[in-house]
Amino acid sequence: MHMLLTALLLTVAIEANAAASDSLRRVGFSLLASPAWQIAMDQYERKWLKGKRSFSLGAEINFSALPNDSDGFAQDYHYPTLSIGAKLSLNNGVTMRRTPDPAWGKAQMVDYDSHLGDIVSVYGAFERPLFRTTHWQLSYLLRAGVGYGPHKYNLHNNIDNELIGSRFSIYFGGGLTATWQVVDDWALTVGVLYGHHSNGALNRPNKGENHVGPMMGIKYTPYSKQVKKGAPFVSPPFNKYWYADFRIGFGGKTLLEDWQLTQFNTDPDDPDYRTDHFQLYASYSAQAALMYRYARRWASGIGLDVYYGTYYQHVRDLDVAAGNHVSHSPWSVGISLHHEAYYRQLSVDMAIGYYLYRQMGTHAKTIEKPYYERIGVFYTLPRFHHMKVGLSVNAHRTKADLTELIVSIPFRLSR
Repeated sequence: MHMLLTALLLTVAIEANAAASDSLRRVGFSLLASPAWQIAMDQYERKWLKGKRSFSLGAEINFSALPNDSDGFAQDYHYPTLSIGAKLSLNNGVTMRRTPDPAWGKAQMVDYDSHLGDIVSVYGAFERPLFRTTHWQLSYLLRAGVGYGPHKYNLHNNIDNELIGSRFSIYFGGGLTATWQVVDDWALTVGVLYGHHSNGALNRPNKGENHVGPMMGIKYTPYSKQVKKGAPFVSPPFNKYWYADFRIGFGGKTLLEDWQLTQFNTDPDDPDYRTDHFQLYASYSAQAALMYRYARRWASGIGLDVYYGTYYQHVRDLDVAAGNHVSHSPWSVGISLHHEAYYRQLSVDMAIGYYLYRQMGTHAKTIEKPYYERIGVFYTLPRFHHMKVGLSVNAHRTKADLTELIVSIPFRLSR
């Protein structure tokens, strides 16, 4: 009996050790470095963006699905790598300074350069192989997270930093990478990455910082041999179906009209001259879309969007004070094309829409185009009838207009 118990305990220990070893084979890490250059997104920014060089150091913990996993998503995406990462962007070389220009209105030049300042970013990443051989892999990379940079815009010593107007920001990145498997568990990686920090119009200024540059690094990849052995698991065929997606959004925004007023049309002795304090206004939305899930990882469709802006009265007051007599309404209605990409419970929703009705004053007529863009990240809650919750940013010509918390409830229409 004693020998049998000993053998049983030994078997359990061996199986537990094998399970732990199998789990560890899925986990690796990366050490990354990237010189980068700021991109001036338009002619306005090119006038005051001077120094453009920055440099970042980062580290990631990586997790890879293996071919023996019963996971159709992993197989469809060719066994991607999911990561949790952090990076420090050293931005002392990014400087800004206005020079006299009639377009600046009442804004006065200062005798120093403003700086972007260093930013720490924490993010999740998704790396999807496009091409893989024994020693090489070509992939695309997506990142999303948050950034923290204490050296934001202020009136006293950073007055021309129009890139970042709040300490916390939304971080998004993407690019292409090539990885060379030097030996079984170690690889070198290079690539080209784009990154963006902004506060989603929750504060001003919100020009956003945009950078691009090469990336290089070293990776510990204990899962690489298992991934390349093949795929013994074959996922069942996906059953395509139609569904209706109903969403409610609760958002917030500051107004570009307020920023322009305090920057260019306020006297230097006024307390609001080039201020960094702006009113945050509420915005609400209701969205309905007819979607077709034609693959496990993709769905596309068309939708109707309705927005209600509580700030319309303030916009009307600004227009009246400026002598602009145009129509104003809190309601905006648009029609949009949707595409959503799924990976397990996570999804990224992208949409481009066209306003059927929008009466939001002079700014909307002269600066906004009649189309809008929207991108959001969602998490599905299977126990709540596949309800999704997420954050979404609405933009005009890629410039953030508002940030929303979205609750989405899908209803399946076909089997």
